[in-house]
Amino acid sequence: MNIYLVSLGCARNLVDSEVMLGHLTEARCTIIDSPEEADVIIINTCSFITSAVDESIDTILEMAEYKAKGTCRYLVVAGCLPQRFKEDAIPELPEVDLFIGTGGYERIAEEINRLMAVDGRVGKATCLFPDPNSTSPARTHSPRITTTGALAYLKIAEGCSRHCTYCIIPSLRGRYRSRSVADITAEAGRLLDAGVQELNLVAESTTDYGEDLGEPGKLAEVLEVLSDQAPGKWIRFLYAFPDTLDDATIKLAADKENVCAYFDIPIQHASDPIIKKMGRHYTQADLKALFTRLREEVPGVALRTTVIVGFPGETEEDFQSLLDFITEVEFDHLGVFTYSDSEEQASHALPGHVDEEIAQVRQDTIMAAQEEISARRNMARVGMVTKVLIEENPEEGVFIGRTFFQAPEVDGMTFVYGEGLTIGAFVDVRITDAIVYDLSGEVV
Repeated sequence: MNIYLVSLGCARNLVDSEVMLGHLTEARCTIIDSPEEADVIIINTCSFITSAVDESIDTILEMAEYKAKGTCRYLVVAGCLPQRFKEDAIPELPEVDLFIGTGGYERIAEEINRLMAVDGRVGKATCLFPDPNSTSPARTHSPRITTTGALAYLKIAEGCSRHCTYCIIPSLRGRYRSRSVADITAEAGRLLDAGVQELNLVAESTTDYGEDLGEPGKLAEVLEVLSDQAPGKWIRFLYAFPDTLDDATIKLAADKENVCAYFDIPIQHASDPIIKKMGRHYTQADLKALFTRLREEVPGVALRTTVIVGFPGETEEDFQSLLDFITEVEFDHLGVFTYSDSEEQASHALPGHVDEEIAQVRQDTIMAAQEEISARRNMARVGMVTKVLIEENPEEGVFIGRTFFQAPEVDGMTFVYGEGLTIGAFVDVRITDAIVYDLSGEVV
């Protein structure tokens, strides 16, 4: 049986997709990289914001065309979209044969085999929506097929127990559930044995790791164990919360050569009234102190953040406070989103919803400011020698890779000019040129 899988959304969703591929491979399915010859097409969806819902639906309808042509027998929709809309999705997407929520990934092969045994639809689509809270975060016995070359994402927890007013993740993924250190290091060992050079730790908040176990600050323990387990590799943690990033974690990033001095800390806003309305527990003063400390204590540190503009009640004064903060801190990398509204969000009930055109102007303003900052900070790196993980060879004499201060997919790339380089290997590169997001260099 040929299976084609489309993975949408974040890196955490990609890990779930890779686990599904592992289960399907164990069930003797053949994973293919094109939908044309697939017996079953799976779409692992995202529904975090409106644009993600739209992308998921568009992809489902696009893949449904292969079923209409008769080349695909079954269409499966997994992940956050079915978890969010459950049975309400059935009449809207009659092309779908099986809906699987976020708690059902481990049963993907079993459910597809059941479809094949029936050999056709019976009535309406089959639905599987186990409570995410009832599923263990452990992956001791979960197979996984990695799809990202020399890097891999390593999920250290499931779910989220925070209640940011703009976010519906707790309803989609359940409460925060930390994996054990032993479970994490066992999976890391399998990834390293498979040739992975860079482990990117992910969760809804990596710095909340251990809090549900009554052991706050336990991320530092995980990082230290992985650092010892993977000498010469890169260990990076993403999605840190400002209020749970502790001293021990900062010190490890400063002291351990293979723990990337890279802090991805989504602040979402810097105006105190908006931060409070978002349900987050820090102030602009806290943020200033944190980023100042990171720049002072972690040599060569790179800072990334994401922010939301157009949140309900955001005034021009609030927006200016955010813009001033961004220009003062000078993040190396920054993403900005306009507020996305839905009835499920607590923020939906807040007064003062911002006009979409105004929110778009604010997004454009921040991106213009950040482009100047990113270009300036990149130019300051010209002349430095740094390690680059080589990932692509698009043409003779040209390779593409990343430095430690460039996280996969969201930051820039480094173009390396040389001969005979190995994909998946580290090389020392002297940076010779820079533009807004990307760097160029030569092998030393």
